[in-house]
Amino acid sequence: MEWSREERYRRIEDESEKNLKELKEKVDNCPYRQKFHIQPKTGLLNDPNGFSYFNGEYHLFYQWFPLGPVHGVKYWYHLSSKDLVNWKDCGIGLKPDSYFDSHGVFSGTGLVKDDKLHLFYTGNTRDENWIRNPYQCLAIMDKNGEIKKMDKPLIKAPPKGYTDNFRDPKVLKNKEKYYCLIGAETQSNQGTIVYYESDDVLEWNLKGEISTKFKGNHSGFMWECPDYYEIEDKGVLMISPQGIEPEGDKYLNIFQSGYLVGDKIDFENGIFNHKDFYELDRGFDFYAPQTMEDENGRRILVGWFGLPGLNCVTDENGWAHCLTIPRELKLKGDRILQIPVKELEKLRKTERKVNFALNNEEKIIDDFNFRTYEMICDFNDFSGNYIGVKIRKGEDEETVFYYDLNEKKLVLDRSKSGKSCTDEYGVIRKCKMNCEKLKIQMFVDTSSVEIFVNDGEEVFTSRIFTKEDSNSISFFTDGNTKVKASIWSI
Repeated sequence: MEWSREERYRRIEDESEKNLKELKEKVDNCPYRQKFHIQPKTGLLNDPNGFSYFNGEYHLFYQWFPLGPVHGVKYWYHLSSKDLVNWKDCGIGLKPDSYFDSHGVFSGTGLVKDDKLHLFYTGNTRDENWIRNPYQCLAIMDKNGEIKKMDKPLIKAPPKGYTDNFRDPKVLKNKEKYYCLIGAETQSNQGTIVYYESDDVLEWNLKGEISTKFKGNHSGFMWECPDYYEIEDKGVLMISPQGIEPEGDKYLNIFQSGYLVGDKIDFENGIFNHKDFYELDRGFDFYAPQTMEDENGRRILVGWFGLPGLNCVTDENGWAHCLTIPRELKLKGDRILQIPVKELEKLRKTERKVNFALNNEEKIIDDFNFRTYEMICDFNDFSGNYIGVKIRKGEDEETVFYYDLNEKKLVLDRSKSGKSCTDEYGVIRKCKMNCEKLKIQMFVDTSSVEIFVNDGEEVFTSRIFTKEDSNSISFFTDGNTKVKASIWSI
């Protein structure tokens, strides 16, 4: 179903109670609703926003269009948590109700200052000719959870030389100054980051671009959702570039999310010396990640479990997308490790253990009937061409993850993973990895799988839409291997 412009920019406040109730019932009856992932009550969810630790709690917002599974006028929806597992519904955090965000409260970040949570965001507006003007805006939340917008934007327009693709402010403190990093597109269609400096987060002065070596035809026309942090005397810059062409096994999704690790950014001169660009995730459905530092000094990431510009299987049920599980980030050389946060162990219920050897065979786990679960499995002493695991096996369905010993590649195959709307971008994802041992940690929800390999060296994040009775697990090899696994129902 095509949505008109008028329908996409209709606000939830103007919708009838009857229509909202019918939409909610439609969503609730969807067989693909998640059990332990953050998902919208109705409509479309996209980027995580304002991810912060404030007043003894984690605060997380997300982009939300309430009335259907399309990108329309965006709100920020607000959740809070003590443990990153159990989330309290705090309702709508920010509404598109001001002249500087009339067509959507777009993405942004959170910063704790003066015992208040400062929420920086892009206000999306359109004039009568549908020409866009992005404003960079600020709202402030107090310890009672009350959020108040500033009455005027902080930055009123993109600087000369940049298009209206100018959004997603990341605000941080460095030494005694505050810096605002904004994803941008130059007039020559080059993705970049423009940054500003401030003494008080209210008055901002343009500094210029962050200079990187990641430029040219292979770096994309627009960099969305910048995120920057410093760890172990290094700087880590995350971006979601749009417009990178596929290159072998890399960059196969419609858009990418990745990172650069290097020296700390020289904010005085706008210079970032860094190593290679790496994709954060090797799966089919990951974008716009955001990180924060909690009270224990952990750097934690949450991403959008989806991508822009694509349909979703659940569209017909009136909703689309969810967020990933929270992941703790660690650094190993110039690579990021992503490790599911320890708090997720609270979700574990019944445990099933298996321990056996395989010899050119596939072994199905008997009487396995968990639909949502966490699994940790170790493969040791392996030989042959491949070793792997199949999940969500049914009569004509299976999702296959394996290690190709000859090519030294990890492979995710979702060609038989049930319904799909994105096969045009392929059904297989691969990445290089030299494995002397193989440890796989999976989180399987009703319609998703997140796969962490060798303690987060590589991650595959993907939606899968299988039948309700496709729940079997099997392990396989064409050679020899020892398999040891623990599986917990969730």
